[in-house]
Amino acid sequence: MSVRGDLMGRVNEPPRLPEGNFAAWSRDRLAMARRGADECGDVWQLESGVYVAATAGPCEEVLHRAQDFPKPPSPLFPPLKRAGGAPTSEERAHARAARMRGLRPQAVAARIGEIASGTVRFADQWPTGRDVEILPLLRSVLAEVGVRYLFSEDAPTLLPFARQLFVAREVLVRPTRWVWPGWVPTPARRFRTRQQVAFINALRPIVRRRRSSGRLGDDVLGQMLRPSCRYGALSEGAILDTLPGITVATFETPSRAAGWILLHLARHPWAADRIAAEAALLPADAAATTSTHLERLQYTRAVVREVLRLQPPSWLLTRRAPRRTQLADYTINAGSTVLVCPYTAHRDAREHPDPDRFRPERWLDDSCSRAKPGVFLAFGTGPHSCEGAALAMAVLTVLTAQTAHRYHLSDGPEPGYRVTTFEGLATPGLHLRATVRGRGSPPFGDKAST
Repeated sequence: MSVRGDLMGRVNEPPRLPEGNFAAWSRDRLAMARRGADECGDVWQLESGVYVAATAGPCEEVLHRAQDFPKPPSPLFPPLKRAGGAPTSEERAHARAARMRGLRPQAVAARIGEIASGTVRFADQWPTGRDVEILPLLRSVLAEVGVRYLFSEDAPTLLPFARQLFVAREVLVRPTRWVWPGWVPTPARRFRTRQQVAFINALRPIVRRRRSSGRLGDDVLGQMLRPSCRYGALSEGAILDTLPGITVATFETPSRAAGWILLHLARHPWAADRIAAEAALLPADAAATTSTHLERLQYTRAVVREVLRLQPPSWLLTRRAPRRTQLADYTINAGSTVLVCPYTAHRDAREHPDPDRFRPERWLDDSCSRAKPGVFLAFGTGPHSCEGAALAMAVLTVLTAQTAHRYHLSDGPEPGYRVTTFEGLATPGLHLRATVRGRGSPPFGDKAST
């Protein structure tokens, strides 16, 4: 190829951030992501073959073009080796469709009383008047909520194993100096496999009992056990292999998000006061909460969305380009990695005026349409969007309302936490203090409101 031809081939490459490389990226990922978006625009190049989709339009495009930018097959809990082999792509699609029957918004709304009863335990268990590390308490309560939503009356049996799956996940994603090939049986991977086997061994007799009795259940597991007109019945292996990751996801990501939400309530008491007033309409008996009550929590839901806009727990998503393609008028070479960055997309001033400001009201007026592509990517979008988005929003909304109605929160003069970005945006070590609000009203509304 001539020099002129080579230069012409490079014309459409995304701009590269000066002094940008993985070493600088590792030191402060959020700062470099912001700098790349500010200095380079919609799409920029971190290193050769590594591109970042930084604004709403390109992020939306990548996530919807699943064939051009497929999600890499790197599950934290891969299928276990067995005689029947791993589930086929058709079985995985069937399993996802079956899970979604139990996770769609209508299904979540039908079980909102159960969800509210679970989340109210968080407020009940919070020790008042002293600084408390809040993420472990959140995770413990939300694990109960998530596992019960998936497995109903069988949740107590599976909850200890689900918590061990979370421990295995944390060990596995911990940053290390060396990145070992997937086939190397590192101690973390062996520990992961042991916990995965233990969970599946506890789940298998439950699956067989439900099938043999014909009492499949109305929970997510029950939906997976129901034969579909198109696919028939799912194999036992497909059910067992696809549930460990989903089980952990029902409480791991919401716990990270809830930490950010509670921190914002502590820092913005005016927003917490407005949520508390709105939550006064909730029934005193959390189990009596209905989808109508949930719909009335409009400002609370706006606060949750605004926090997820500013601090999306899954702030960076990885995709691969198996062949040469185009993105936002740039050429993306085959074999490249594309990092989709909701964190910077949510700070696109073209979509969110005054983007760094905490302003929940933006979700209550016409200035920020939820239907507009790329505006809200906290749960992803497209064919690989988060299956549990409706469940997560319901859990976070009722937990926020219940907590703000009962407590004033404060975070002290110095930040009692650190920000981590390696596997999602989190606030480990977050300490908050709760003081009880005035005693003039019952904890969660008036019984007459039911």
